[in-house]
Amino acid sequence: MASTGPLAAWANWAGNQRSTATEVLRPRTIADVADAVQAAAAAGDRIRPVGSGHSFSPVARSQGRRMELAGLDVDVRIDRERRLVTVPAGMPLHRLNDLLAANGLAMPNLGDIDTQTVAGAISTGTHGTGAALGCLSTFVAALTLVTGTGEVLRCSADEHPDVFAAARVSLGALGVLTDVTLQCVDAFGLRAHERPALLDAVLADLPDLATAHDHVEFFWFPYTPRVQLKSNDRAPVDERPLPRWRGWLDDEFLSNTFFGGVCRVGRAVPALVPTISGVASRVLTERIYTARSDRVFCTPRRVRFVEMEYALPREALPEALDALRRIVDGLPTKVVFPVEVRFTAADDIWLSHGYGRESAYVALHQYVGMPYEPYFRAFERVAAGLGGRPHWGKLHWRDAESLAPAYPRFADFQAIRDRLDPNRIFTTDHLNALLGP
Repeated sequence: MASTGPLAAWANWAGNQRSTATEVLRPRTIADVADAVQAAAAAGDRIRPVGSGHSFSPVARSQGRRMELAGLDVDVRIDRERRLVTVPAGMPLHRLNDLLAANGLAMPNLGDIDTQTVAGAISTGTHGTGAALGCLSTFVAALTLVTGTGEVLRCSADEHPDVFAAARVSLGALGVLTDVTLQCVDAFGLRAHERPALLDAVLADLPDLATAHDHVEFFWFPYTPRVQLKSNDRAPVDERPLPRWRGWLDDEFLSNTFFGGVCRVGRAVPALVPTISGVASRVLTERIYTARSDRVFCTPRRVRFVEMEYALPREALPEALDALRRIVDGLPTKVVFPVEVRFTAADDIWLSHGYGRESAYVALHQYVGMPYEPYFRAFERVAAGLGGRPHWGKLHWRDAESLAPAYPRFADFQAIRDRLDPNRIFTTDHLNALLGP
């Protein structure tokens, strides 16, 4: 089950987080996971379960043994009548999406990247956009967790409900997720409408936009008044497919090849970035098409970047964006990546960014190799002042003292952590900073 040597080195997708494990664990069964936890406890060591490495924060960095769950042998179970699907926690979302489609099912909502594992996605609060829909963790109907004592807990709203409320977004601090049962829906298509617009017009119309469509988001291009507005609504899959050449042009060439090239130019000659942003804001033109839901939600991302994202009370979005525009204009460095804005419904998961309130998410990106910290920190000060909660999988500089007031059930989560992982088998310096030692 274990290996050491060169495989012990780990890096995330963006390359900004790296660690080296003392041992790499690849359990085959849930019993293997429990045995590994007990062995680590006996040795006074730590275990960090990791997924695909798509978090930008240090949340997946190990300080001791690293556990990879890709080979965990958990049976896939599909209850078609109740639309419940149980999958291994280490299954990547793109495999989950194909599995569901083959069985006439789909996730109710998804983010725009499908490389994360199921466990990684729910543990960090991964979300898509949709004013009536919560993060992906809200679709979890049950889960199996191996705690810091090696106990195997099956959790749901009816079985260990307090653990269930904490474990659906847990940062891996409560134990190892081995399988997850998801509440799915019948397969559906989405009619996507993507079009350029003006930021002020979109903000003025935002309440109606957010409720008139199933899913709405927009990308603001810094140094310009322009955005790319996207709305997705349920529709028959074959209503209006996108021509193959147009999909290649927009999603492969313009959004990846061309955009990667202009980012490299912007990194080499920062003075050109405002001009580049103006050009980029006009390159993507209007398009309307329909496709299988996950193929609309998820898009290829091959241009590397680092990211910070904040969930804000929805009513605070205009003030936050006004401040962000001033921050961008006053920075000594340039911002080459667009700013993404999305929306979610309130939920009841203790460490979810959407706990108890409707949220607007503001995501800041910067191309790899370009300065990002002054930009991210300046907006974090604004977001924190507006009651913002940082995305657990993305860069931020908050700690337990500043996070506790932002989460009404923060102390309850700490109590569950004390109970399930009393010896802190799953902790790291990063988690101690976020949650307390």
